[in-house]
Amino acid sequence: MTSQDLFPTAIVGSHAQPDWFIDRQQLKGRLPPRVRAKEIWKVGEDDIKEAGNDATRIAIQDQEKAGIDIIGDGEMRRESYSNHVANALSGIDQDKHGTALDRTGKPNPVPLVNGPVERLKPIEVENAEYLRSQTTRRTKITLPGPFTMTQQAQNDYYASDADLAMAYAEALNQEIREVFATGVDIVQLDEPYLQARPDEARDYGVAAINKALEGTEGTSALHMCFGYAFISIDSYSKPDRYAFLAELNDCAVDIISVETAQPNLDLSTLSELDRKTIMLGVIDMNNPEAETPRSIADRIKAASNYVDTERLIIAPDCGMKYIDRTLACEKLAAMVQGAELARQELF
Repeated sequence: MTSQDLFPTAIVGSHAQPDWFIDRQQLKGRLPPRVRAKEIWKVGEDDIKEAGNDATRIAIQDQEKAGIDIIGDGEMRRESYSNHVANALSGIDQDKHGTALDRTGKPNPVPLVNGPVERLKPIEVENAEYLRSQTTRRTKITLPGPFTMTQQAQNDYYASDADLAMAYAEALNQEIREVFATGVDIVQLDEPYLQARPDEARDYGVAAINKALEGTEGTSALHMCFGYAFISIDSYSKPDRYAFLAELNDCAVDIISVETAQPNLDLSTLSELDRKTIMLGVIDMNNPEAETPRSIADRIKAASNYVDTERLIIAPDCGMKYIDRTLACEKLAAMVQGAELARQELF
């Protein structure tokens, strides 16, 4: 590996959706939807596929212009990171919703599980194919993880939440296999509730994640955060350590994505993941201005005291869904420049 191969950059999941595509005021005025929220789209059902293609192409172009190495679809077609998959499975009541507490402690409408959860058809496979067709760079697709989907559902069917998580894992396993078959390089499971519900995570979280990845061929990632900055910053103070982290060192996932910028994470905790590649969050989503390349380089260099440089991927803390697109692009460009600055100064 040469120094130019070090510190590849990526987005975590979402990019800022265009204002012509989504009602941003509605989006920001609510908790992230766990059930369908069709009312936030500015285009009708007849046009949403074509508009989604256009928005995805813009997200890819924004990333390539900034110099991002690992390209995602920006989750342009999604109302939230999780509800697109969670509501596409069987076993979900189509007539009424359940209720569950969000990680902020507020009740939120969620899928009501009243039957066996199974994958009826491909969910993100077509979007993965479109992403793959629009760029020659490495690619990544995100899916909500089985543990987090369990925490975001009302379980009225399975004997335990652990059983529900395993059902979600089996459905995800089928989806992951087909996404990898499109040629996508990385499939990422989003599992923020591992941090929010560490006791339950220790009971069955890792087992469900391992089940979801069982027999799959490709590089896997897992994103774990403290919640979207625009919601959580006024609700609770982010701790400087993860409540659930070392437990992931022996899981089947190849890459662990953590946020470090906004919570000012105690970087010594990264030593707990000495067998994983770390996707290092260096962009604070609550900062209304773009970071400087200098600040990004300093965060990378600080992390390199605890993580081998060849095991670092550089990314924002979390998804960029809730910030202005211009700001998102400025932050991504600064991140790429900061990664280059760190390379120059370390090697």
